[in-house]
Amino acid sequence: MSTEKVLSLLATSYSPFHAIKNMEEELVKAGFKELDETKAFQLNCGDSYFVKRNDSSLIAFRLPKNCKDFAFKILATHSDSPTFKIKPNPLLKKGDLLLLNVEPYGGMIHSTWLDRPLSFAGRVVIKNKEGTKPYLLSIDEDLLQIPNLCIHMNREINNGFAYNPAKDLIPVFGKVDEGFDFNAYLLEKLGVEGEILAHDLFLYNRDKPRLLGKKKEFLSAGRLDDLSSAYTGLLGFLDAENDAGVNVFTCFDNEEVGSLTRQGANSDFLKNVLKRILLALGEKDRFEEILARSFLLSADNAHANHPNYPEISDPTTHVSLGGGIVIKYNANQKYTSDALSASYVKEIAARTGVPVQEYTNRSDLRGGSTLGNISNSELSLMSCDIGLPQLAMHSSNEFMAVADLDYMVKLSKAFFGK
Repeated sequence: MSTEKVLSLLATSYSPFHAIKNMEEELVKAGFKELDETKAFQLNCGDSYFVKRNDSSLIAFRLPKNCKDFAFKILATHSDSPTFKIKPNPLLKKGDLLLLNVEPYGGMIHSTWLDRPLSFAGRVVIKNKEGTKPYLLSIDEDLLQIPNLCIHMNREINNGFAYNPAKDLIPVFGKVDEGFDFNAYLLEKLGVEGEILAHDLFLYNRDKPRLLGKKKEFLSAGRLDDLSSAYTGLLGFLDAENDAGVNVFTCFDNEEVGSLTRQGANSDFLKNVLKRILLALGEKDRFEEILARSFLLSADNAHANHPNYPEISDPTTHVSLGGGIVIKYNANQKYTSDALSASYVKEIAARTGVPVQEYTNRSDLRGGSTLGNISNSELSLMSCDIGLPQLAMHSSNEFMAVADLDYMVKLSKAFFGK
């Protein structure tokens, strides 16, 4: 059941704004109340709330019925994935063809975006008689394609080719039409009148999430990093029963570009929400004390061993698709897991029957950092970095095992449970 739910959510997660909108709808259905970050939090013990920032990051929390002597249990995920962002005034004319000027967002595998149907989605800020406000846009059409140069004119393409984003990765939008206005086109698609002031629009792969493999045991989809962890973590959070602490689910934007934004994990968003919870509960003077006994579970996907490149993996830590949750370690603290925090996660997993795997980079290869150490730059918390094992990370179509979705729901539910 969780697989079907995750697939349906992934299918409409065209941008971080759409992913957060999906999460908001699930929270509202579960009885959560939205808070306004610009106003004081009025909270009641036993109730559930959420707050958004930039419409691309979200923090949801459940208060226990007894708001005394609690700790925070926090799950951190992210809403963004590598893609292309449409520039302001994006129309380019090349001969009789009209192209959209875009730039890479995050570290994607360039070649996987070529020669496939694409479209774009995001938000558009419009000024009209109703005022100035953002509108959510997703164009559900096979609209664009980034065409490769044919092999007859690039004989070296199969011998290793470096794509130039300013030349090779510009999508074709249509034939030149002298009367075409991009902003008018957006207004038409939105069905709204007014003046477009600005937009945050991203390309997305039109391929739908699909199951494959001889027993349909695998999932192929875009944005699995990190929406597969985000949605399964959210489902476990919603299903958990707990009356001994404050459960906190977070989904931050801009992880793929360093998190250095007001809605990123390196912002004050989480710290301020936690402080405001304590302020509303009359516990503002106990922030450091409560933080010292709290825990952060950072869930950002992990690298499975690639069957065609076994030499790339560390020789003593094997990560298998369908093999369960991955605890990630790094001696230089790119991942925050240590013996204490990993043991805590292993005990939770053992009680729930969730298998656990361990990952380290091969010692001569540099890995990436993720939400745990970034969040800890603002908050000092015991933390463990985990993920769902996948292949083709940062491709426009990523690859993982269906079984690991259920494992993450179970682990999240147990983490937030009694």
